[in-house]
Amino acid sequence: VQLVESGGGLVQAGGSLRLSCTVSGNIFGIRNMGWYRQAPGKQRELVASITSETSTNYVDSVKGRFTISRDHVKNLLYLQMNSLKPEDTAVYYCHAVSFIGDYWGQGTLVTVSS
Repeated sequence: VQLVESGGGLVQAGGSLRLSCTVSGNIFGIRNMGWYRQAPGKQRELVASITSETSTNYVDSVKGRFTISRDHVKNLLYLQMNSLKPEDTAVYYCHAVSFIGDYWGQGTLVTVSS
């Protein structure tokens, strides 16, 4: 399984970005997917996750602002980020869990200026 993120960039506080994760390879065993982020000097944290049944979960700090979604036909994972704050600045990683292991993308940088 290969994961490639896109959509990061520089945005002003209050703005929006949509991250995409293209999934390829042996995708049939993928169950849960999610977005993690890692800010400078901090540990990587789970931002949002979605199951194969499209049940979602969010870290408290992004609830009401971020939306995770999944397109099974196009093999894409999205993270719509609205009302961005400077504390959302981080490298965002796509993550997938399958029956045989878990996989990570290379990350995409999101920078929110104040």
